[in-house]
Amino acid sequence: MENLLGFIFASFALTGSPGPNTLSLAATGAAFGLRRSLGFMIGLLIGMVLVMAITATGAMSLFLALPGVKSAAVLLSFAYFVYLAFRIAAAPPLAEGAGELQAPSFMTGIGQSLVNPKAYAAMAALFSGFSLIREQPGIDVAVKTGLLVGIIAMVNILWLWSGALLTRFFRDPRANRAINLAFAALLIASVAMAFVM
Repeated sequence: MENLLGFIFASFALTGSPGPNTLSLAATGAAFGLRRSLGFMIGLLIGMVLVMAITATGAMSLFLALPGVKSAAVLLSFAYFVYLAFRIAAAPPLAEGAGELQAPSFMTGIGQSLVNPKAYAAMAALFSGFSLIREQPGIDVAVKTGLLVGIIAMVNILWLWSGALLTRFFRDPRANRAINLAFAALLIASVAMAFVM
């Protein structure tokens, strides 16, 4: 029971803290509202399930052990998030670009989770740092995965909802620019922190 409570607490702390997925979800909710952002949110969750599978099986460790792969993965991941931060920072106010803007898609959500360095670090810590069902590793991984899917879904809904509360400010050009720049800066900072960890 002690391991279970520790796992749940650590899961909320690691998946709920500001990071690339949570911040981009809040920014998407602010820019497009709850309903138009649901596909992206579900894509992020499915992507996290894939990250869990990659991490729990040890496939990521094998992949990163190949010469030059780790440096290339870090560079590509960082480049993607810089691009995403630029798009967030440069987004026009809703009134100006409402017809042109498209909410990030389901597939964008999956792809983003797969290149999110914080996701791999968090899943590695959770899968290797806790043993919920001793001597049955398959069941242990299944239980952890089920708990994490529920926790990440709750966390994502809260971040999306909190971002959606900001939607009205996205119609005012000054507030929009300030919020976009703040989200972009926070996104870059969270990615940099994930690489340092």
